Amino acid sequence: MSKQVKLTAQVRQETGQSAVKKIKSQGYVPAVIYTENEKPVTLKVSERDINTVLAHAVGESLLVELNVAGKNHLALIKEVQHHPVNQKVLHVDFHGVSANKAIGANIPIEPSGEAIGVKAGGVLEQQMRTIAITCLPKDLPELITVDVSALAIGSVLHVKDIALPAGVKAVDNPEKTVFHVVAPKVQEAEAAPVEAAPTAPEVIKEKKPAAAEEKK
Repeated sequence: MSKQVKLTAQVRQETGQSAVKKIKSQGYVPAVIYTENEKPVTLKVSERDINTVLAHAVGESLLVELNVAGKNHLALIKEVQHHPVNQKVLHVDFHGVSANKAIGANIPIEPSGEAIGVKAGGVLEQQMRTIAITCLPKDLPELITVDVSALAIGSVLHVKDIALPAGVKAVDNPEKTVFHVVAPKVQEAEAAPVEAAPTAPEVIKEKKPAAAEEKK
């Protein structure tokens, strides 16, 4: 289950570039919370607090208990915008969720163990880094760990083969490949240099004698 962390936010009335610059100078990050059947609410969160929360997050889908003006909201951090150069957090989108309603999320996948095919010289290829799932907020996993130790060379593990936690359902195509152990690439033997054919000795043909002049 995902770790549910607490975060405090303040409602902000000011919008626009100048307002954003002002709150950033005060150590805050602009944010918005979207809640079903309600208008979006503009917020600001402490830059230090949001950095701490994100630093301990394994994946992008993080469930938080967001306190706004003394009222707690269960919310998912759905999108975080970063500065392209210094990677500072520029903006955060929260999506309010209901404790009794299923939510969708993309959860990171991580292999566990060493595949027997890898021990035999093969290579483990991971073709999916996240898996799309649906579950109640209380069942949201932080990470999906998959035991790959039984995979031999040529073995494939699909979405349908992953043992998910109780209450969690995969919505990706069950036939999609997650892990595949491939045979090691055989390096082509360097072609032996082709010996140059011996050069035939130059034959200098003797000039034929000039034809005798026809007798008059």
